[in-house]
Amino acid sequence: MTRIKRGYIARRRRTKMRLFSSTFRGAHSRLIRTMTQQKTRALGSAHRDRSRKKRDFRRLWITRINAVIREMRVFYSYSVFMHNLHKKHLLLNRKILSQIAILNRNCLSMISNEIMNFHFAGLILQGRV
Repeated sequence: MTRIKRGYIARRRRTKMRLFSSTFRGAHSRLIRTMTQQKTRALGSAHRDRSRKKRDFRRLWITRINAVIREMRVFYSYSVFMHNLHKKHLLLNRKILSQIAILNRNCLSMISNEIMNFHFAGLILQGRV
């Protein structure tokens, strides 16, 4: 039976891994076993943090909107503002609302006044005011 030489396949796989982990420090960029462990860990962290970034930005937008709304004293809280926004069918997402809140507060006050007029008109029709 003839001998099978399989050297270049493993070398090619390890070279590919070495290119991925070349920026790691110490043994993580030199030793094959730790290199594979670090690669797995890095890809897992990247996957986790892509979702985390979305979550963190949403929290930031909500905080900005809430701060501007409370400063303008239009609504008492963010939740009441968003509830009335959805009742009015003004479908603005939080990212756009936070940009409006930072860059153009007059526009946000116009939106909130529109919502307030709608809100009070609804209360008058229901006989609550």
